[in-house]
Amino acid sequence: MEQAQVHHQLGAHTAGKPIRCRAAVARAAGEPLVIQDIIVQPPKEHEIRIRIVCTSLCHTDISFWKLKDPPACFPRIMGHEAVGIVESVGKSVDGLAAGDTVVPTCAAYCGECADCESEESNLCSKLPFKLSPWMLREETSRFSDLNGEVLYHFMYVSSFSEYTVVDAALVAKIDPSVPPNRACLLSCGVSTGVGAAWRAAKVKAGSTVAIFGLGAVGLAVAEGARLCGASKIIGIDINPDKFEIGKKFGITDFINSGDCGNKSVSQVVKEMTSGGADYCFECVGMPSVMQQAYACCRKV
Repeated sequence: MEQAQVHHQLGAHTAGKPIRCRAAVARAAGEPLVIQDIIVQPPKEHEIRIRIVCTSLCHTDISFWKLKDPPACFPRIMGHEAVGIVESVGKSVDGLAAGDTVVPTCAAYCGECADCESEESNLCSKLPFKLSPWMLREETSRFSDLNGEVLYHFMYVSSFSEYTVVDAALVAKIDPSVPPNRACLLSCGVSTGVGAAWRAAKVKAGSTVAIFGLGAVGLAVAEGARLCGASKIIGIDINPDKFEIGKKFGITDFINSGDCGNKSVSQVVKEMTSGGADYCFECVGMPSVMQQAYACCRKV
């Protein structure tokens, strides 16, 4: 509570004014990020300015940092998994105020369109996601360096900065007691994995699940499958140490994909599940792994 009051008081002095702070700026593809002072403009209509408390690194950040061709653009402030405190709000923002603890996301929720109101979709049709270097509703930036050079946004979040501006449709208010180094993972990896099992696949109780890749997303899938009541959750990875970690998230069985002998992973899964898993999740992003995931699905 005291922390929220401190940030509320800070907003009272800085609301409506530019803020000078530090950010890690990607100046060129694959080159080390540069820690420098920047200027963050106040939020416009439908926007909020956030003081970032904790941010994590997603592989998507790394992929775009290395990318040399469009949609890559530089200089840019990367980062999209974070948790922060609202410093100030712009016009037409409801339900959020200075001092609130929030988690930003890259998928908007307007709460009004048919897709947002539907239980079968979470992709807002009013505010669709684009690989844009700008704000969500207009092609402008809220960042600049001390020389006035525009700094581009990343996935509408740009959390590698002490302060950032995001659209209010891209944040979820959370309990401030949640540890920041856990809460920041809800922005992307955890929500993606848990949502894939719980909301997209709607894993049924007593079913069998195969998960290819036990990184952050794969482990989150396991947790989602566990919450749904899956009876057998098979983790597949080249790192055997992932089994012990995976057990904490519901993994019941493990396959080392690099040690299957003359059998393919899909064959091993089919043998373990009497014909194939009820649900298969590919959490690596490789075509060959996707083929194996499809191949080990139970025929219906």
